[in-house]
Amino acid sequence: MILQRRPEIDRFLAAPGAAIRAAVIHGRDLGVVRERAQALAGVIAEQPDDPFNVAMLTEADIATDAGRLEGELMALSMIGGRRLVRLRLSGEKSPADRLAAEALAAHLTDRFNPEAFFLIEAGALGRDSALRKAAETSPACAAIICYEDEPADLARLTRKALAAEKLALNPDALDIFVARLPHERGVARREIERLILFLGPGASLTASLADLEGFFGVEPEASLHEAAFDAFGGRQAEAHSGLRRAAMEGESGVAAVRALGLHHARLRRVAVLHKAGAGLQAAAKASGVFWKTEREFLRQVQIWTLAELDRAQTHILAADRACKQSGSPDRLLAERLALTIAGRARRLGL
Repeated sequence: MILQRRPEIDRFLAAPGAAIRAAVIHGRDLGVVRERAQALAGVIAEQPDDPFNVAMLTEADIATDAGRLEGELMALSMIGGRRLVRLRLSGEKSPADRLAAEALAAHLTDRFNPEAFFLIEAGALGRDSALRKAAETSPACAAIICYEDEPADLARLTRKALAAEKLALNPDALDIFVARLPHERGVARREIERLILFLGPGASLTASLADLEGFFGVEPEASLHEAAFDAFGGRQAEAHSGLRRAAMEGESGVAAVRALGLHHARLRRVAVLHKAGAGLQAAAKASGVFWKTEREFLRQVQIWTLAELDRAQTHILAADRACKQSGSPDRLLAERLALTIAGRARRLGL
């Protein structure tokens, strides 16, 4: 069976059920793959690193000993109950794909120990992958596809990690921090850990954007947030130079498009709240608008109608998809998007 949506994946990882005897977790973001595999392993085996009840294999292990995988799947638990056999493949097109697929198919047809749980981790498997086909066609196997984290996922990850250390970011600071995070889960977690150390674990602090200036190492005016603000304010030259400056600081085009999307989302939220009857200032405060930029932000809200914001969203989504294609000129695409938005803002009167 195929699992793709986060809620259904989370439910499965928490309680896979006795009828499921295997799982194939794969995707381009190996950080997410590893996290989910570790979470599932912790449910299957009380001690995921127990050498007597858990076997950890790599493709190198089965390449040098073709019978090793079958032997581990046939072995019985030394302490009774479920035995866990983990296989970690290194890439998207692993030479061990066929061997793993054959072992998985055999295990799912009761040729090995029925009490063994076979857990496979891999890079993104194409539709022609024998392993993926074997996993997706069996009701006794979960095929979990891991996609790159979206901004909402990164924000959720950040809030949860900070809350565990009695820390938080206000909405403005959270938006900027998330916009700067890389999509790869493992690297993102390290950045979050670095932020926790910077703020001080257990400090009972809700940090603002000003508190993060030292962490970012650059002034807020040089951030992608400011470039997005300038774009929606109709300041083409400032938006363009801001993106170029951000690129020199190492920011990607994907991050730039994400920053434009975040500013767009905040404008839209304030516009929706205002249409529902809230005052503009109250709506801005509820949406976490930074007080220093509130005046200009409200000026933009009054010009960017919901209809215009919907048109802008079409361009943002198209740029986001284009930036994520392999080999795309993501920074140029982001600059074109910013200039398009700024040009439209000027025509609207900003």
